Amino acid sequence: MTSPSSRLLAPRRAFPASQRGLSLLGLIVLGVILVFGALVALKVFPTVTEYLAIKRAVVKARADGTDPQTIRSGFDRAAAVDDITSITGKDLRIVREQGGGFAVSFEYEKRIPLAGPASLLLEYRGDASRAGGAK
Repeated sequence: MTSPSSRLLAPRRAFPASQRGLSLLGLIVLGVILVFGALVALKVFPTVTEYLAIKRAVVKARADGTDPQTIRSGFDRAAAVDDITSITGKDLRIVREQGGGFAVSFEYEKRIPLAGPASLLLEYRGDASRAGGAK
């Protein structure tokens, strides 16, 4: 049995043998990575919402249009309402489908400047056809 005085004199380890956790430097690096990721996400989000608006406008224009000209003008009207600036009706690829109707497709690139000469290039494409609907 140990006496109370010997317990007081015995050296104690200040830290456990294996420490776990994040150092201050690790926390700072993690914070910088999270902030950079959040900034990229905030810059990409508007382009994704515009892409979804373009897809909806193409599907609606194809459903309402009877020929390529009315499909293009229908898309331009929807683009004016939804504030779509990346493409116009002239950029739509319209092809006659077998059995009538038209397949409408589009593709465009969006470049997002990040810092200095670095930028992020996003390639968007989509289509609307009678057989498959919106893709």
